[in-house]
Amino acid sequence: MLRAVDQGPCVVVCSTCRVSADAREDEQGRRGGALLAEALREARGDDPAIAGIAVEEMPCLFACSRHCVVQIRAPGRIGYVLGDFAPDGEAARAILDYAALHAASDHGQVPYRQWPAGVKGHFITRTPPEGFVVA
Repeated sequence: MLRAVDQGPCVVVCSTCRVSADAREDEQGRRGGALLAEALREARGDDPAIAGIAVEEMPCLFACSRHCVVQIRAPGRIGYVLGDFAPDGEAARAILDYAALHAASDHGQVPYRQWPAGVKGHFITRTPPEGFVVA
C-alpha cells in the first residue's frame, strides 16, 4: 500500500482529482490531478531554483470536495494541503515556487508577502511535522 519515496522537499499530487469543480475529466478523459502532475514536472524542468522539489503522485488525498489538490511537504516543516488549481503551467509554477520557499524556511512558515500570487486563496489545511505541533 505504501511506496517509499525520497524524504526531501516534495509536492504530492492527488492523481485522481477532478479537472475542475464542474468536470471530472478533460475532453480526452484525463483527470485534473494527472494533468497537474504533468504540468508540475514540465514547469520544474531544469530550473535550479525548483529542481530540488520532487513531484510525486498518489491516488486520492481525500479532499474530494475540491479539485487539483496537492500536499507540500519537507522534513521537519509544517505541511500544507492546497487545492482548486487549474491543471496548467501557471498554477504548477506558483506551486513549485511556494514549495521552494517552504523548503528553504526554518519551519515551513513562509511570510505571506513572499507567497506567489497563484497560491493565495488555495490553502485548505496545514499539518504539523512528525513529532511536533505548532505552538
